[in-house]
Amino acid sequence: MFNKLIKLIAVLILFYQTAAYSKSASFNDFNSRDLTNYFSGIIAYENRENTDALKFFNASKVLINRHDSYLKRYVNSLVLENKVAQAINIIKNKSNKDNTDFFNAYILLVIDSLKRNDFVKADKYLTQSLKFQDQRRFNLVISETLRQYIYTFKNKKILSNKQNFGNLSLISQSFQRCYLQQKNTGSFFLNLINNQQGDYSRYIFFYINYLVENKKIEEAKSVGNQLEYISSTLLLSQTKSWLDKNKIKKFNKIFSCNNHNDIISEFLFLISNLYSSQDDFEKSNFYLNLSNYLNPKFKFNLSLVAENFYLNKEYNKVKKILKNFDKDDEFYYWFRVKKEAQIIIKEQGYEEGIDFISSKFNNINDPNLRMVFDIANFYKNSKKYEKAISYYTQIISDLEGDTDIKSDLLYRRGGSYERLGNYEKADEDMLNSLKINPDDAYVLNYLAYSWLERDYKIDEAFQMLEKAYSEKSNDPYIIDSIGWAYYLIDNYVEAEKYLKRAVELMPEDPTVNDHYGDILWKLNRKIQARYFWNNVLSIEDADEDIIKNINIKMIEGISNS
Repeated sequence: MFNKLIKLIAVLILFYQTAAYSKSASFNDFNSRDLTNYFSGIIAYENRENTDALKFFNASKVLINRHDSYLKRYVNSLVLENKVAQAINIIKNKSNKDNTDFFNAYILLVIDSLKRNDFVKADKYLTQSLKFQDQRRFNLVISETLRQYIYTFKNKKILSNKQNFGNLSLISQSFQRCYLQQKNTGSFFLNLINNQQGDYSRYIFFYINYLVENKKIEEAKSVGNQLEYISSTLLLSQTKSWLDKNKIKKFNKIFSCNNHNDIISEFLFLISNLYSSQDDFEKSNFYLNLSNYLNPKFKFNLSLVAENFYLNKEYNKVKKILKNFDKDDEFYYWFRVKKEAQIIIKEQGYEEGIDFISSKFNNINDPNLRMVFDIANFYKNSKKYEKAISYYTQIISDLEGDTDIKSDLLYRRGGSYERLGNYEKADEDMLNSLKINPDDAYVLNYLAYSWLERDYKIDEAFQMLEKAYSEKSNDPYIIDSIGWAYYLIDNYVEAEKYLKRAVELMPEDPTVNDHYGDILWKLNRKIQARYFWNNVLSIEDADEDIIKNINIKMIEGISNS
């Protein structure tokens, strides 16, 4: 009873201190049951439990006409549950009401108008959204970019660009030219793809799609031949597969520059990706679902929705989305298998996850190198190093020349040898990897750390760490290695400077916390040392050996000898 009273007080405070009620309604106008459901919905919504939130919001729908904040949250929840059409209908039915005056409402109306090929209305609603563009920078980007697109769709010409959003503007100009079928479209896509200020490899797909749509099949295949299965993104690997297998019709089935909805769908996907990169999965999924609503044919974009839900530990939702990917598109099917295996590992353990992916892999006829690479990594991560080595070796033997991919594979195989205690082969692989990429910070770091742990070539190890640090001065793993190197030569003061920074950058890493605790103990700051050791015991993925050693150190400390 006491807890319920506390919750009620908190709800009342929240109600009065926020814009929780409509200007046209008083507190007494609301039924207590409606309020209870509404605030339960808010709690679920804030906890990212959107399915539950929507249930509570549906139970308090009486507030829809009298409560501004209710409608915003309700509409957002509907979109997040992929009920975009329902969300649009609610906004349209309330379009004369003051409580529909918020940014997402107008964006939904714009999307609906585009779906209906009504560019005039889309432009009208977009103009109304502009009053909210200063609230968030992304709102300005979204509004202005949509304005440029809609102008092109409506007037069949490109709007003079007053707002420049860097490469985002280059992306929109490429698609606008593609829509208008201008001859210089290809050069715009190539300028975007070759841009050095970011990774725009995704747009190789749209360039190839443009070539296919214009019957330039051989040119499209030539571009595809430059792609690698292992190093390419999921979309580009699938693109290469379609070209290699002459499945040309696949391209225009999922996207066309002649379709304005497809273009806007891709823009919304881009916005979603930007939000996802900032770990704002709610806004990411909001725009992803709008993207899918406009172009449901491009189901591959759902892989990002699956990733967002996975990172948010909503595994049941991930499983549901993964059903969209079948064996007809082998790379996305393999993505499904990998993600299902990862969920099994989280829910049941490594052995069960490895058994699952192994059985799926063994049933694939002639698996491509990307699949072999992935299965090798699964075995390596599950500490089955012999199997990992056999698969890495299989790929290395199939590769020609000294490429970046080969360098990475030698690094991974070398790490597996090192874990088995086969230092001769480990060092051989690592050094061969460095012959290909002498400035690879991660290989330098791994080999140097291994040498320091073995008390081997200390001076060379320090030189490699300094070189790695000059390449990646903000990488917490490299910072940890340098700190630990100083620890091993008993320079605890210098070691503490680096490890303190490493633990600030990576507070949930068990090894970093363990190392920092050891250094603090040597500096006679024993209470602090036990604090960081204790941190390791609360970290879910901490290695069993580390936990065992820490339990001993918590009691006995570290010898000063």
